[in-house]
Amino acid sequence: MTPRRHPRLAGTDLLSMLGDLTAQVREGTELQQARVELAEALQREMLPASLPVLPGLRAAARYAPSRLGLDIGGDWYDGFQAPGGALAFSVGDVQGHDVAAAAFMGQVRVCLRAVAAVVVDPGEVLSRANDVLLALDSELFATCTLLRLDPGTGQLESARAGHVPTVWATVDGAYGIAEDAGGPPLGTVVGAGYTVTRRELTRAGSIVLLTDGVVEGPAFPIEVGLERVARIVREAAGGDPDELAAEVIKVAESTGHADDAAVLVLSHDAAEGF
Repeated sequence: MTPRRHPRLAGTDLLSMLGDLTAQVREGTELQQARVELAEALQREMLPASLPVLPGLRAAARYAPSRLGLDIGGDWYDGFQAPGGALAFSVGDVQGHDVAAAAFMGQVRVCLRAVAAVVVDPGEVLSRANDVLLALDSELFATCTLLRLDPGTGQLESARAGHVPTVWATVDGAYGIAEDAGGPPLGTVVGAGYTVTRRELTRAGSIVLLTDGVVEGPAFPIEVGLERVARIVREAAGGDPDELAAEVIKVAESTGHADDAAVLVLSHDAAEGF
């Protein structure tokens, strides 16, 4: 006959076991939090500390990390000097949500800067960057929009690689979602070409580049998000880009997104103001 276990001893063992489990949970939570903070710090440190400006042009950006802990993404924004005194700006999104995606994002940004330092045409920049990224033999790819602004003429040239459309508005109330022709995501098709769209900034206003994490969620269609952003941009066109970027990034909070999100705002004067 099996002897009966003493009730007090059983209770002591149970309390001891619960204590051990509580300590493990606490340690696991603290470790997870530390890993999340490290991942977010990695992502933020890979983004530019400042954006270039010139008379007649003001730029601002916002970034919101993923809501799923270590599921950090590869969203980015960037701005830098280009040949001929022009400025270049890019926004993009790398496939995946991990440290590898963040690292690939850094490679894409460096690649775009390097090519844009010697190539003027934005479409050609994307085409050559695409070839370089394919040569890296990575399984990842990236969507991207690249703008080039000539301060002498006020001409804006843009090319996109499978990316979310750009939103724009002018101070006279005109606004729109630029569904410009482009090409495939970077790192997917050998020898891909990218169409360039050219505009002249004849009226003051704002241009907003963003990633899909801002405008799309599990039950939130991207068309609805883009229209919401368009209304916000129309109401604040030509104003403080920092305030406008802060308002646009709030749209991400209403989509229920789990992805990270990036916004880049360019507020500009009319062409003669450059």
